[in-house]
Amino acid sequence: MDDRQEWRDFALTHVEYLSGDFIGKTLCLFSLLPQAMIVSIVTLVVFKRDLHTISFALGVAVCELLNIMLKHWIREERPARKRTSFGHYGMPSDHAQISWFMAGYLTLFLLVRVYLQYHTWWQVVCGGGVGLALAVVWFILVHYVFTPCFPQIVQWRVCELLLICDTTLIPCVMWFEYANIRQEARARQRKLHPSSKSQ
Repeated sequence: MDDRQEWRDFALTHVEYLSGDFIGKTLCLFSLLPQAMIVSIVTLVVFKRDLHTISFALGVAVCELLNIMLKHWIREERPARKRTSFGHYGMPSDHAQISWFMAGYLTLFLLVRVYLQYHTWWQVVCGGGVGLALAVVWFILVHYVFTPCFPQIVQWRVCELLLICDTTLIPCVMWFEYANIRQEARARQRKLHPSSKSQ
């Protein structure tokens, strides 16, 4: 790519693309997927309050903290063309690491951070490797160490106050919620309108 071309900021982000580069602008949008996924996870935690969802969210937080520590330990610069105000070090790629941790969008993120010159291929591969390794370790911890403790954890007073639940033994949480809400709504309807029982 020509150094003389003008780089433009994508609105509401710190991601840049070359002026007139449709692919670059499109990939800028895709580079926001980790943030959208994190917002989705936080929303699920707030509304579902399920220990598996909370554990996954904690894993994402651990992954991000590990990325920050690795960047400051390795101290590898970003590609020469891309010195940014939001992060001096590029190794490992936080986008690649979080994406691999969440097991999604691998191909897009490999293209996004390299194409836009925020990371080298090696930084993206390393970020992906760290994210994948942490995902495996975290999965083992959650399912073999934490999950057996969930029945005791939900008994804690703080969990009762925050309405935190354990859905480990429920095979289809959506159907369970639907059936229980439907049953409760019908029971309340009968209490409000006793004459509707005969209908």
